[in-house]
Amino acid sequence: MTSTLPTAVSSGLRSLFAPRGIAVVGASRNAGKLGAAMARSLSGFADSGDYLALVNGRDETMYGSVAEAARYGPVDLAVICVPAAACPDVLAEAAAAGAGAAVICGGGFAEAGGPGIEYQRRLAEVVRATGIRLLGPNTSGFLAPHAGVIASFVPGVAQVRPGKVAVVAASGGVNHALAFALTEAGHGLSLAVGLGNGVDITAPDVLDHLADDPETGAVALHIESVPDGPRLVASVRRLAARRPVVALVVGRHDVGAFAASHTGALATSWRTTRAALAQAGAVLVDDERELVDAVGALSVTRARPGAEPGVGVVTAQAGPGLLLLDDLRGRRARVPELTAGTQATLAALLPPLTFQRNPVDTGRPGPELGAVLTAVGADPGVDVIAGYALHEPDAVDIVAAAREGSTVGVPLVLGLGGTGEAVVRGRRALLEAGIAVAADPRGVAAATAALLTDARARTRTAPATDHTVVPTGITGGHDEHEAKDLLDRLGVATMPRRACSDRAAAHTALAELGGPVAVKLLDATVLHKTEIGGVHLGIRTPAELDAALDGLDAAGARRYLVESMAPAGVDLVVGARRDPVFGLIVLLGLGGTTAEALADVAIRLAPLAPAEAAAMPEELAGRALLNGWRGGPVLNPDDLARVVASLGTLLAANPHLDEVEINPLRLTAHGLVALDAVIITREADDAHPDS
Repeated sequence: MTSTLPTAVSSGLRSLFAPRGIAVVGASRNAGKLGAAMARSLSGFADSGDYLALVNGRDETMYGSVAEAARYGPVDLAVICVPAAACPDVLAEAAAAGAGAAVICGGGFAEAGGPGIEYQRRLAEVVRATGIRLLGPNTSGFLAPHAGVIASFVPGVAQVRPGKVAVVAASGGVNHALAFALTEAGHGLSLAVGLGNGVDITAPDVLDHLADDPETGAVALHIESVPDGPRLVASVRRLAARRPVVALVVGRHDVGAFAASHTGALATSWRTTRAALAQAGAVLVDDERELVDAVGALSVTRARPGAEPGVGVVTAQAGPGLLLLDDLRGRRARVPELTAGTQATLAALLPPLTFQRNPVDTGRPGPELGAVLTAVGADPGVDVIAGYALHEPDAVDIVAAAREGSTVGVPLVLGLGGTGEAVVRGRRALLEAGIAVAADPRGVAAATAALLTDARARTRTAPATDHTVVPTGITGGHDEHEAKDLLDRLGVATMPRRACSDRAAAHTALAELGGPVAVKLLDATVLHKTEIGGVHLGIRTPAELDAALDGLDAAGARRYLVESMAPAGVDLVVGARRDPVFGLIVLLGLGGTTAEALADVAIRLAPLAPAEAAAMPEELAGRALLNGWRGGPVLNPDDLARVVASLGTLLAANPHLDEVEINPLRLTAHGLVALDAVIITREADDAHPDS
């Protein structure tokens, strides 16, 4: 080897993902060892003329240390393949030798418990002391195909081609699973990263790197836990402004114990994480199959920004077309009827018995397919075309028809059904033509929905500052009467009421208010009064009041609230609280005593503008109840938005205020009225004004 003077290495993630030289520490001649697998995967890096150094102090054919390897070439990246106990010292050695980054693939750290916790703590100390960037530990590595860096011990990684999709996954296994699925779907990758335990490099670091990566067209994000919610949101928002982000969040069901053992971190609230990512501009999906279809489509095309984009559906077989339409409807896609002019054009192209209003059924793919796509794409109500056809080369050249029918500004998502090499080549040709591709109707629907969600997200402007004036200096306990006094100051309607210190005052209140009234236990320390018999409704007479007061006394009441009964209506729950991961959030859902059981909620980060809050009811599964269901009341979204936004602003202005909840907030024929309210504060030395 010829000795050369080492040059300064680049800092940050460039040293990791685009190194000039790599040292594999713990390289081995034993084919079954991790170091041997890593050396094999990185052999292409050396074949391209870059510097790859194999380090093993017990093998005379290799370098004895990273420092020795650095004397003969630049070592920007150290790939560490030694037992967990030795990793902290090797990491420190690599940093001292000038490496700007390292990756530790092996396990045995915090996820394993015991001594692994100390090993991981020592890794973090080295990172803090030296500034070296660390990926892992407990990851299967990463792929940077454009740079020729395949730092992975998983077989088959050589099949992954360079391309436009980046994968950022909490798990190294998921990272590879997605990389292989994208490869099978015809997509190449710009980067694929498994974060593992995330001692140093976490998702926001990689997302920030990708925001400036010209090779990346769209990003697939897999989330298991979130150590820093505000930072993740800021990174997704910054990246989504430049290129699409599609997110899959784990944890819809109870997986907390397994998640903790997997990465050594606690699982994060699934609902809150999804809400925060969507608010930041990410497209959400429910499983890895949808993730592949969605990010694949967005890597080749995007729809024009629009609040309510329309879909034109074109199918060459009616059965799959029905599956596609049904799936799109389930995703709340708008499939408008085509204009009379468009239908006239289609009538001249298609047999008379085919359906032509939207969806458009061609009967069987034929030479007119390209013209059909052109006609649908020209319709003023169509922003995206979702199509499906089986591979029937004797009937029509699908690729040629799709190219002919492409309309500038109207993306085409085409499902091409079939098997064999000809179908694979056809799908790849469509992708190369900028046409999103899927294998089946469900995939077409998922990809189309992603384009629509992305288009809607890009119509949203940056969050506006809410200048609502709210009370400040809120501290101490609040009973229901005091909480409703605060709501009155916010402009939230409440029912007439009296706080009563004894039975005589309660009887006076009944006489003044008239029946029927609700009579409640009044105590700031009791949050769920109904569970202890602390609420009696429909009280009309003095005798009924005495009976109710007897019940409240038995429940421990010392004071009472007598309040006029509200009109019938639909009960909602509205609240604001400080989430331990994401900070201030607001919540809207169907309320009353069944709120927790229904779990039909919409969540936003706070503070938020009323316009953002006004869109929250549309996310509720029970939204039909708010639109005059069976003659019931109709919600004014702006009225609700003012309530929701004001609660978020209230928390932001009061660092000692932890939570405000109105449950129920009843929608009546006369508007919204708060029937119960809870305020939770914290002691001054526990307040977090920035949370």
